[in-house]
Amino acid sequence: MALGLLAGAGAAALLAALLTERQLGDWGWRVPFLLTLPLGLAALWLRLRLEETPAFRRAPAAVSPPGREVAGAIALGAARIMGWAAAGYTFLVVLPSYLQSTLGASLQQALIASASADLGFAVTIVPAGLLSGRVGRRAVMATGALLVVFLSLPLLNVLQDPGTSHTVKGLAVFGAGAVVGLMAGPGPAMLSELFPTNVRYTGLGLAHALSNAVFSGCAGLVISETVSRTGSVDIPGYYAAATCAVSLLALNTTPKRKAGSSGCG
Repeated sequence: MALGLLAGAGAAALLAALLTERQLGDWGWRVPFLLTLPLGLAALWLRLRLEETPAFRRAPAAVSPPGREVAGAIALGAARIMGWAAAGYTFLVVLPSYLQSTLGASLQQALIASASADLGFAVTIVPAGLLSGRVGRRAVMATGALLVVFLSLPLLNVLQDPGTSHTVKGLAVFGAGAVVGLMAGPGPAMLSELFPTNVRYTGLGLAHALSNAVFSGCAGLVISETVSRTGSVDIPGYYAAATCAVSLLALNTTPKRKAGSSGCG
């Protein structure tokens, strides 16, 4: 996912540098979509060839937990990744349009900023996932959420300051993406550990889809409309910080991992 976002942002930034604004609007915007077609077909082919793991096939049949218990786990999982969904979409997707429409950046500057954020995300997501296997999911995800709570507004202030160099702004958005990676790395494993094997796919999928549909899918609309109504250019920071604060509360319910346990800690 991280490399896909980085490739997309990089391709868009490259096209913006090579093509005129008219060319980009007429046909250039279609090029990245055409490039992904063979990659999508290759991914589908690989997925259809995958078999269940031996560990899954050896897992004994389990009695399905009560529906209320599963629903509670889905709601808790959605709350735990709320910050990842909202901050990720805010810093990795909404940021280019925010820089253009609110801060007056050029298209090329906005796309370069987006690529920088995606690079930070790609750099940290795998190490964060590996680290969470050693120190616990909660510790790594809570660190990322806490950093968003305290650094969202300072980040926007750096971007809003016309006297700040492009290098510093680039490092700021790189850091924003890196912080999101701290939540995204352990996130899928944390969700899977909430559910027993026989309902894991459904529970994980619903929790992830619910959180992303509400807090990612609506982020652009909520942020742009609130900025328009209030005139405050700090709204993206408030949105990311508020959702991460809720995630912190939900993550605080995660029990500490016992020795030898595979549960999230």
